[in-house]
Amino acid sequence: MRIPKIKIPKKYLKIGAWVLGVFLIVCIALGAFAYTKREALLKKMVAKAIAKANKDYGLDVKIGTAGFTGFSTVKMTAISVVPKDRDTLSNIGELSVGVKLFPLLFGNVKLAEVKLNDGFVNVVLKDSLTNIDFILKRKKKDSTENTGKINLAEIASNLLNQVLYKIPDNMDVKNMVFKLNDNDTAKLSFATVATIDDGDLKSTINVNNSASTWHIDGLVNPGKKRLIFNVYADGQKLELPYLNNKLHAKLSFDTLRTELKDAGYSGDDFKIAGSWSVKNMLVNQARLAGNDIIIQSAKLDADVLVGPNFIALDSTSTAYLKDAAIHPYLKYTLGKNKIYELKLNAEEQDAQAVLNAFPQGLFESLEGLKVQGKVKYSLNFYLDTKIPDSVKFNSTLTPVNFKILQWGKTNLQKINNSFVYTPYEYGKPMRDITIGSSNSNFTPLTSISKNFINAVLTAEDPSFFTHNGFVEESIRKSIAVNFKEKKFKRGGSTISMQLVKNVYLSRQKTLARKAEEILIVWLIEHNHLVSKQRMLEVYFNIMELGQNIYGIGEASRYYFGKQPADLTIGEGIFLASIVPKPKASMYKFVADGSLKPYMFNYFRFMGNIMARRGLTPSDTSGYGFYNVRLREGLRQYLAPDTAVVDTSAYDDDEDGMPHVIMQDKNKNLFDRIFGGAKSDTAIVKPADTTKTKKQIRQERREQRRKEKEQTGKITF
Repeated sequence: MRIPKIKIPKKYLKIGAWVLGVFLIVCIALGAFAYTKREALLKKMVAKAIAKANKDYGLDVKIGTAGFTGFSTVKMTAISVVPKDRDTLSNIGELSVGVKLFPLLFGNVKLAEVKLNDGFVNVVLKDSLTNIDFILKRKKKDSTENTGKINLAEIASNLLNQVLYKIPDNMDVKNMVFKLNDNDTAKLSFATVATIDDGDLKSTINVNNSASTWHIDGLVNPGKKRLIFNVYADGQKLELPYLNNKLHAKLSFDTLRTELKDAGYSGDDFKIAGSWSVKNMLVNQARLAGNDIIIQSAKLDADVLVGPNFIALDSTSTAYLKDAAIHPYLKYTLGKNKIYELKLNAEEQDAQAVLNAFPQGLFESLEGLKVQGKVKYSLNFYLDTKIPDSVKFNSTLTPVNFKILQWGKTNLQKINNSFVYTPYEYGKPMRDITIGSSNSNFTPLTSISKNFINAVLTAEDPSFFTHNGFVEESIRKSIAVNFKEKKFKRGGSTISMQLVKNVYLSRQKTLARKAEEILIVWLIEHNHLVSKQRMLEVYFNIMELGQNIYGIGEASRYYFGKQPADLTIGEGIFLASIVPKPKASMYKFVADGSLKPYMFNYFRFMGNIMARRGLTPSDTSGYGFYNVRLREGLRQYLAPDTAVVDTSAYDDDEDGMPHVIMQDKNKNLFDRIFGGAKSDTAIVKPADTTKTKKQIRQERREQRRKEKEQTGKITF
């Protein structure tokens, strides 16, 4: 098919040529005029910029000389920036900046060339003041003035463009020093030499007077929105002791690589495609783990979406740990109410490759474990802060022909036979307890009263015999409660998790230990390594039920002078009530050995649940509350009735078991997970105002001493 020729009259061609010619002549004339006036225009612009910096930011900016050295290159010397009443922020000996002309016609300033010789940027911290306060103050002022609707996608696009525009095609930086002075107690310096030659970046950074030498090399192509940076140190790991001290942690790595692959709008969303990877990263932080954790190889291929009111890591992203891969999805939505979303999806893959991918030192008890088969994993979490009770949570680790071939450092079946259990208090071992027939206090499950078994299961883990180590609904409710209370008020641990925590793991309260606990529970439950009956039997024989009282055998004799098989319904409910705070057990009794009145609500609540489930007959008098009496030999050691308790009625929710609160200070989530004061130590207030605080402390110490002596004298 031939395209027909379009004939344009010569008259119109001549007119068009004249218009174009006149336009070019006008542009040349204006350019020539501007060229002749450019020095005057430059001085005017510099003066205006200096005045604006002083007015808006309180900066005293001085420039020795400023002038053009080429058609579009400005050279300045003796530049200094001093914030008002602060230390000098910056001083530059010589700076040349060239801009691209074509973008300038559209109001965009894009750098073509930068040359810098002999300069420094000096950040000084003095108490709560710094010499960069002006930045924060200005941002705060701007935020109050902007009352319009914020579009995060536009902000992300503008911010990225501003950064890319400031990256020159060519750069030569010599002897540029970045300094930090932190209250004269720590000082940092980075003496930098850097070049960009047609997008090829090379740099050498001398850290703290040759303490180490860093390099940032890579490729920069801001026009195509492509950046690649590789960070490493000469002959050693890259680390910064100053930052480690600030974070109370240790962080180092061999190489770090980051790449911006593309960025642009996808509908109304701004999409950023990139990747981040690290080699041999070492992390040591007390709340994460009690030892070094080494991540040999990790990479994230990420697609980040920034919408009008949200930021998300798209599910097309992939995270790699060695040969294992998982697809994460994260989304944070702003608005009248914030919304948090998290999804993880790991496709079916080799189980041993997954185990090998775990960072070294993360799961010490499982190091050396050999398995076969495959696993796949999925997690879904959704929380709307306006309606936290509707939180969604489900997590599934699915085995496919999975089998354990060889134990690691710990034999997960060790509790099937007699073993030695060592309880810890405040990080110190208390005593060794043999869990087996050689221990006269060991009580087989068949010799424990059903009243006690049913009371503990009702309070701690009602679905123990039907779940596989975890109860998603309990975890979901715990998330909702803890979010609403803004503290860790309710836990979601099952008896399986408590058993694993006490028998297999250290007593450190870290994220690593919690993750290891979850994994061991899954291995035991899904592979049926230990029967439910044996797990419950071991749990009842190691559980803490008082000051240096471990196991139902010791507890039943200590409190009531009975065998575990003879415990009544009331005694079973009492022992179940002290599981959350065992050291507060003696504060629940009055001087004659009967229970304090506030405990009645707990008995009625627990008894009603047990009766509805057919575990005990209905009892309107309080399910044995009035028949619980402390062994007479212990009554002389009872403290005065000084414990302040929460006597409010319990919410009759079978899934939310109540705890008797002894008014200990509320702790936040990190304190509960990672430590602080012992949560099971009751904090009591003196009721007898005639005694001094010192006298009361002495009485309590004497009481604890007598209790320990009495425990040692009892013959079971």
